[in-house]
Amino acid sequence: MTPKTIFLTGGTGNMGSATLAELLKRTDRFRIRALVRPQDRAHPVVKRFDGAAGLEWVWGDLTRFDDVLAGVTGADQVLHIGGLVSPLADYVPELTMAVNVGGARNIVQAITAAGQADVTALVYIGTVAQTGHRNAPVHWGRTGDPIKISRFDHYAISKTQAEAIVAQSGLKRWVSLRQTGMLYPTMWKTFDPIIFHNPFNGVFEWITADDSARLAANSCEDAVPDAFWRGFYNIGGGDRMRLANHEFMRLTGTALGVADPFSSYRPNWSATRNFHGQWYADSDKLEALIPFRRDTMDDFARGVAASMPGFIKLMARLFPGAGRKRMEKLARGPGGTLNWIANDDRDHIDAFFGSRAAWEKLPTEWRDFTFRQPSRTVTLLDHGYDTTRDITSLTDADLAAAAAFRGARCTGAAAGPDDAAAWRCARGHDFTMTPRLYLHGGHWCPTCMVDQASYADNAARNPFFAQVWPDND
Repeated sequence: MTPKTIFLTGGTGNMGSATLAELLKRTDRFRIRALVRPQDRAHPVVKRFDGAAGLEWVWGDLTRFDDVLAGVTGADQVLHIGGLVSPLADYVPELTMAVNVGGARNIVQAITAAGQADVTALVYIGTVAQTGHRNAPVHWGRTGDPIKISRFDHYAISKTQAEAIVAQSGLKRWVSLRQTGMLYPTMWKTFDPIIFHNPFNGVFEWITADDSARLAANSCEDAVPDAFWRGFYNIGGGDRMRLANHEFMRLTGTALGVADPFSSYRPNWSATRNFHGQWYADSDKLEALIPFRRDTMDDFARGVAASMPGFIKLMARLFPGAGRKRMEKLARGPGGTLNWIANDDRDHIDAFFGSRAAWEKLPTEWRDFTFRQPSRTVTLLDHGYDTTRDITSLTDADLAAAAAFRGARCTGAAAGPDDAAAWRCARGHDFTMTPRLYLHGGHWCPTCMVDQASYADNAARNPFFAQVWPDND
């Protein structure tokens, strides 16, 4: 058999490099083209894999159509993992849009230009950030829930718009896999104010980079069922990987031998809302279609402990106060929560705490803080139609009812689930969108969906969106 040609983007990132390593275990079945920017020729990942049998580097950039076309031409499958991610993505919003949105557009257009729309499969990696903050009691989610982007989250805006490009591409085989919080051994190196944006009582259903890589590689195999394609899926590790954020802090602290993982923080340093994260009611669906889960939280904890130099672990154990001073300095710096308080930055304070008065009520000592345990009983949001029915069986009346539940109306019916229909949103915007993206992807008015300033008004007119608004704290 002739090996499949796989075009991989993002091969120097955490998920991408793990995927590259996994694909290179299967060179009897795959030939890999990996897109890497010319300036990254000395990148550690490039040095690690350079010269590997079955691997070809494509020196180029996602923002350059000709570079993307060179990688796509003749490819059997595209694994589009590349892009700018947070926290960097939020510091350079224009570049983020060019790379994440422009890159997705270039890939879709390149596949079409190469005459491969019916033969080349496209796997796109989305993000849990698209559905924003989901504190209890709405901490259980599934695809088709409303897109709700947290304020100041340029990354989520770019990924939402890119997903729409893929889902409405006209390609015969595409899929959007929304990545959750991804675990990798060197996570401890992240030292950015974004660590204070994540609420202690929030939740995540985690996945490791290695399991994510297995999923990506497995999606290239011939055994992938047809039912997998033209769908939206949440990537998650299942029940054993569902933790409240404070539980995750305890687990990582224990792995590093730290007696009190909260000693470097104070409870009023971290936001109470406006981040993202949820437990998935539907992540087992992806596992059933393409089995990929192996790792556990204990595996991750051992990896973290092994990756951290001994002297750093020793300092953390012996001098916890030093860690607190370092963290407080970060929180008081640009982008930090205490910086917002000091400068009375009401836009950020209101977004991440609800109000300054709400922040002032937060406890300053852990003995006064309540660590919450959200319910593990699955609860589902109402999608406004019978989600157990195949989308091809939905009638014009079903689409009209679903639109009404979103405070909108369908002004022009579609011939099929992947044909653009005409809609008018609750606030009067006219747009076209495929029923599949509208219903299965949870997308809605493209104008309102990325305009967080309109969310309160939309919630008053849109029962579908009102289920996740306002942010719970």
